[in-house]
Amino acid sequence: MFRPFLDSLRRQGVPVSLREYLDLLGGLSAGVTGENVDDFYHFARTALVKDERHIDRFDRAFAESFAGVEQIPVEALVDQIDLPREWLERLAEKLLTDAEKAEIEATGSFEALMDKLRQRLAEQQGRHQGGSKWVGTAGTSPFGAYGFNPEGVRIGQDASRHRKATKVWDKREFRDFDDSVELGTRNIKVALKRLRQWARHGAAEELDLPATIRASADHGYIDVQTRPERRNAVKVLLFLDVGGSMDDHIRVVDELFSAARAEFKHMEHFFFHNCLYEAVWKDSHRRWTETTPTWDILNRYGRDYKCIFVGDASMSPYEIAVPGGANEHWNAEPGELWLKRALETWPDHVWLNPVPQKHWRYTQSIRMIDEITGHRMMPLTLEGLTRAMRVLG
Repeated sequence: MFRPFLDSLRRQGVPVSLREYLDLLGGLSAGVTGENVDDFYHFARTALVKDERHIDRFDRAFAESFAGVEQIPVEALVDQIDLPREWLERLAEKLLTDAEKAEIEATGSFEALMDKLRQRLAEQQGRHQGGSKWVGTAGTSPFGAYGFNPEGVRIGQDASRHRKATKVWDKREFRDFDDSVELGTRNIKVALKRLRQWARHGAAEELDLPATIRASADHGYIDVQTRPERRNAVKVLLFLDVGGSMDDHIRVVDELFSAARAEFKHMEHFFFHNCLYEAVWKDSHRRWTETTPTWDILNRYGRDYKCIFVGDASMSPYEIAVPGGANEHWNAEPGELWLKRALETWPDHVWLNPVPQKHWRYTQSIRMIDEITGHRMMPLTLEGLTRAMRVLG
């Protein structure tokens, strides 16, 4: 029954080799997991997944192979010897009447219990909606989807409703790790950590445990050693495009901004619209009255800053290429000139674009910005942000 599982993993994009598959079978033969489905799930994930980016894809393949009603016919459940015995007993307990359970208890036979369960399942014809007896949707049956049962097993349902299922095979807790999905605050922080560079400086001290152990061993007594505290030394300039078409991406940009503020002690942020021009601002509510000249920013922050632009780069090409092309004010110099000044000032730079990369070729302004930045435009996905941090690092 595990060959379809291997095929499903490969369909979902999990790079599983034959060696890893044989390791899984070997572990099962050795009784590593027993008959507990949770143990099997975790063992299979450990044996077959070598990169956290593929955990969500593994979950989809696991649900497809072992959890979906469409993949495992209801009438065949009792015949699946690999299903945990306690699951079948719980299913039978909920489906059988008190009289039937008493009759089976008198024999003490698990096979008799399974025969009675098989008979009950065979009586069900087709899909069932509602009720408390059959396997189906809605109702109070312990086995199915979109119903209510305090000790149910959720199968084939897209989301939790009552949060009372005892087992949920298709729960995807690692969706954020998939490097092809848009970012959430958690995995933004994971990716940003790749940029953090630590340096020892300042008067504050911390315990140097390895040096203390070495010194104590050498001297024969406890010789406490200290060192300057490690502090985050990376400096970040964050330029965020706001308004217009960026309103469609406000959630992911808010999450990026929140995560960046939490990760970097030395970070300055400024807002712009569409393209960089002669002024930026810190507070969008006062963008027309309290702006900061871009020249001041260029002169204030040194070349040791990492510069990150965040924007969809979707605008009229005139806003980039010609004076007066900005759609909100008259710009004496083209946006392209201001961008080049910024990129010359901060050689360590990237542009993060929330528009899916497969759509970039259809927008001329995106291609222009990508060219100006030296093809340092990255998609705002986990994989794209990870690449951006490597470029900046």
